[in-house]
Amino acid sequence: MGILDIKRPSKELVKALAEIGSATASAECSKVGGVRNAHIVGPVSWTKGIAIAGPAITLQFMPKREDLYGQSEYTDPEKQLHRHVMYLAQEGDIICVDARGDMSSGIFGEMMLTYFKGRGGAGVVINGCIRDYPKAKDLGLGLWLQGTTPNYHTQTNLMPWAVNVPIAMNNVTVMPGDIIVADDDGVAVVPIGLAEKVLENASHHAEWEEFSRMRLSQGGDLRKYYPLRADAEEEYQAWRKANGLH
Repeated sequence: MGILDIKRPSKELVKALAEIGSATASAECSKVGGVRNAHIVGPVSWTKGIAIAGPAITLQFMPKREDLYGQSEYTDPEKQLHRHVMYLAQEGDIICVDARGDMSSGIFGEMMLTYFKGRGGAGVVINGCIRDYPKAKDLGLGLWLQGTTPNYHTQTNLMPWAVNVPIAMNNVTVMPGDIIVADDDGVAVVPIGLAEKVLENASHHAEWEEFSRMRLSQGGDLRKYYPLRADAEEEYQAWRKANGLH
């Protein structure tokens, strides 16, 4: 059976989620969908200042078992599943890899990541490591990792097992096609079925926060302006009108 591709969301939705950021995305997932924890703990940004969002294509690793894995993938590279996840890549995609938190397996190296960048990939999220970081960091990809290693992907404890299946990223479930929002705060997973509602709520939240931030910077009462209290609503609506917001 062939590897299934994902259905990708609109570019407009993805761009808007990138702009709200991982902190707001995580909070709104909890509020509108009851998702207790959308934050993938462990991977952090190794490319500071890059903020992205995009649909997840997934790669699952398992503990290496000798009767299930041999060195044949190095005599026949097309048996390397970590290549096949990249064959699916389209512009704006984010590869999410369940590498089991292993710190001695470099899931991708510079050459693989160069190919992914050439396909238009936005970044990778790995609860594990890459190799060739000194060169990979200059590719312009977003890299959210737990670390780096000189080892290649199957050198020690892991073997690639499946592409575009549900994966567990340090106890957070990622479904193929979920939207990943990643920045210097961390990585949040927005379930595709909640994405529109998350964006709607986040946009409203960002708007009143802009007003509240202004008032707080002017010495306004924290109790009145954060969160925005009912007796500040008239003032807020006047500010919206003055700024051409509808």
